[in-house]
Amino acid sequence: MADIPALGGIASEDARPYIGPTALRCFPSGRNMTPSQCQEVFLLDRRSFLSGTSGLAAALALPGRLFAQLQSAPAALPDSALYSRDQDAYWAELRKQFLIPSDEVYLNNGTVGSSPAPVLRAIFDGYTQTEKMDQADPEDYPIWGYAAWNQFRDPLAAFVGCKRDEIALVRNATEANSYIANGIEMNPGDEVLMTDQEHPGGLQPWRLRAKRYGVVIKTVTLPKPVKDASQVLNLFNDAITPRTRVIFFSHITTVTGVVLPAKELCTLARSKNILSAVDGAHVTGMMRLNLHDVGCDMYSSSPHKWLQATKGSGFLYVRDEVIDRLWNTIATEGWDEPELRAERFQRIGSSNVPALWGLLAAIKLANEIGMERIERRHRELCDYILAQMIKRGAESWTSPDPALRCAIATVNVPPLPRMEMENWMWRTHKIRIRGGEPSKLRLSTPYYLQKKDIDRFLETFDEFKKKKSIA
Repeated sequence: MADIPALGGIASEDARPYIGPTALRCFPSGRNMTPSQCQEVFLLDRRSFLSGTSGLAAALALPGRLFAQLQSAPAALPDSALYSRDQDAYWAELRKQFLIPSDEVYLNNGTVGSSPAPVLRAIFDGYTQTEKMDQADPEDYPIWGYAAWNQFRDPLAAFVGCKRDEIALVRNATEANSYIANGIEMNPGDEVLMTDQEHPGGLQPWRLRAKRYGVVIKTVTLPKPVKDASQVLNLFNDAITPRTRVIFFSHITTVTGVVLPAKELCTLARSKNILSAVDGAHVTGMMRLNLHDVGCDMYSSSPHKWLQATKGSGFLYVRDEVIDRLWNTIATEGWDEPELRAERFQRIGSSNVPALWGLLAAIKLANEIGMERIERRHRELCDYILAQMIKRGAESWTSPDPALRCAIATVNVPPLPRMEMENWMWRTHKIRIRGGEPSKLRLSTPYYLQKKDIDRFLETFDEFKKKKSIA
């Protein structure tokens, strides 16, 4: 744990030291502090951290410290005109908004994104404002878990192409998927049809439902790679039975990153009076999304990945026509009030409202850059790294159909041991990758990645391959 500054009275010589697994050392005295004392430090007004005039600000202005990095990040995004003149220079300027050190290559946005400076500043501003406890309405509190939060839902609904009343703000796709799996009316023997490439956060809620209530999970095995959209549609169509009640699938799968034909699958489901539920954890911020155009009944997402939003900010979409068919599985005030529409699914009690300030800032940032530009950049980088890996003999698990891939290139590189490679790349070259046993690599290409970063990874991959004496 990094040192934190001593504050008058909190870490004085007569303070009783706190010894335990959650103890923190104050800086520079080295004395231990209780969690509550630490909390007092972290609740200081953010502006005092950034002022640069106090001893506290000076302590935090050390190179590499969070607030110093935020202070040094450009206050504004690069001029849009730069994009027209020099796209590489434009994206290089945007890279400065991220706290990832300049000597690190980050190729695992598929697990979690790095929140850029505008998002982090918004989160801190959120805490600064809410923790003052000076709300105009004495019944308003910063932890409020019973609010409509329309100031956050309206921009999100516009961003993903739906109505405000169809959106509930939850913590992540796993929570949204749990609402879906446990909230749909189903009887023992009823079937949910899904792929063999679902994330545990999508699969396990259904396994719980199956174990407890006798729902049957059926899977279709997706090829590696998926050749084209018709291949997927035929697999699903052939697997539907008279007991199929729900088709659940990942819009972009976590295993290979294939972009499944979501609109066509949802049309297929509706034609057979089957509910469609889509795990869109990877989609928001990676590519343009219009939920009404997709035509699904339910959709979950985790904007902390490709939108680079706050960790713990997700959403559940439920099409207005089916909202009344989904039961709440977390119950507090409002759970049985249909007029609240999707809002009732976000009523969970005390909540981290400043996280929503970060979500709002992430949406604003993506809109300012332009999702069309972001998606195009994602695809260009993905195509580049995939082509280069194929040249090196990798087996592509990424679809050859450009419409079925975006910002994740998945390759199989036997007999290279993935975990050994992952650890070696990080410890010796500051390159962060992710994959699966024994030899799968899932390479994410977020828009702030530079081609020189990809080339550095490729050179390191070649070095590892030579190190293992593999031609």
